[in-house]
Amino acid sequence: MEYVLTTENVTKVYGKNKVVNRVNMHMKKGSIYGFIGKNGAGKTTFMRMVAGLAAPTEGEIELFGSRDLERERMRVGCLIENPGAFANMTAKENLEVIRRQFGIAEPAVDSMLEFVGLLEAGKKKVKNFSMGMKQRLGIAVALLRNPDFLILDEPINGLDPEGIIEIRELLLKLNKEKKISILISSHILGELSKIASDYGIIRDGVLVDEFEAKELDNRCRRCQKIIVDQTELAAGILEEKLHIKGYDVPAQNTIRIFEDLEKAAETNRALILGGVNIKESYFAGQDLEGYFMELLGDVQ
Repeated sequence: MEYVLTTENVTKVYGKNKVVNRVNMHMKKGSIYGFIGKNGAGKTTFMRMVAGLAAPTEGEIELFGSRDLERERMRVGCLIENPGAFANMTAKENLEVIRRQFGIAEPAVDSMLEFVGLLEAGKKKVKNFSMGMKQRLGIAVALLRNPDFLILDEPINGLDPEGIIEIRELLLKLNKEKKISILISSHILGELSKIASDYGIIRDGVLVDEFEAKELDNRCRRCQKIIVDQTELAAGILEEKLHIKGYDVPAQNTIRIFEDLEKAAETNRALILGGVNIKESYFAGQDLEGYFMELLGDVQ
């Protein structure tokens, strides 16, 4: 597996406060990694350390399989916190300033403005831009050096529905057409689920889970969850006596049944009569947002 970003026990301490606590992240090349956490969970601090805007108190960061971060960060673009722009300049004038700072060829400006949908903004000054236009300009600045890896901190925060759609389509386009890997944080979980291929959940500075989008669908699926003493015996009864094929065993002594949920009482009875001791039996599964809230510690 090829990774654009891996971290080993990355920690950041401010005073006595451990803002990021031993984070081990694994971000695959070509992925859109949704980074989820409440305000103050450590998302922005972690992203700043990856981008080189803050130094870890301890731990190691690898970019593209290398610890030569000064060299590899030349392949990284970032938009962290509010997009910085000169309010009395146009989008093109702003990009020209950045282009000259980095010594980038002049044609890059017009092509980048066209790519993010700002070529028609013309002489309109940034102070008159909508929030969505400002975010697209910030992304254009981050893209000027043709990065392979893009770090975006809350790029759809504060946008109206139209602006959210514009940014979503732009990010998918960057990922598919330019093959850019994207690390993105967002509070809008439903929107993030439309683009992310992988997720990381941070809570109180700790990365509590990492998983792929396809696993998320499975985790949120409605099921009857049964805790038993004899998993193999229970599975045999499900298949041979109840003809249930839609089940899995996600952990020792745990069975999830995804079909015939209306027959849960009959299922329990058959297992008990077959000699299985049922310790717990209940319905599980929830909508996407409910699942994330549970991981973030918002569900009692």
